[in-house]
Amino acid sequence: MTRVEFFFNVEDKLQKLAELSEKAVAKNVRIMVLAADPEASQKLSQFLWQQPLQFLPNHQADDSFAEHSPIVVDWRSDALVHDEVLINMQSIQPTIFSRFRRLIEIVGTDEADKVLARARYKFYRDRGYEIKSYDALGKAI
Repeated sequence: MTRVEFFFNVEDKLQKLAELSEKAVAKNVRIMVLAADPEASQKLSQFLWQQPLQFLPNHQADDSFAEHSPIVVDWRSDALVHDEVLINMQSIQPTIFSRFRRLIEIVGTDEADKVLARARYKFYRDRGYEIKSYDALGKAI
């Protein structure tokens, strides 16, 4: 069963994405980042390539290098390349999440993002998924 993890109250969601991606790559774990749309996918990809201390190589799912890339960034939920870790950057739960060993949800500090995350949390919980929650601000969850 997919392990579900929520990171709440994240001040900079892109930086948290980079941090989680860097840790996974260091452990030879492959990541699929699910962006909201093509423009967001491009933005996330560029951000990961331009990290100051260590660029994080990534490709779109339909790129010929995707199969060998540690990170795949795409907006299409049917663009699967592997089944290790899915980082959901969309506002809804991905239809494909159960095909992955691990799902990560990154939730910002604004109320609109939290409301959408609560709905996703409830969706996973109601289907019997065990959820781990981490609060970036150190508040009780």
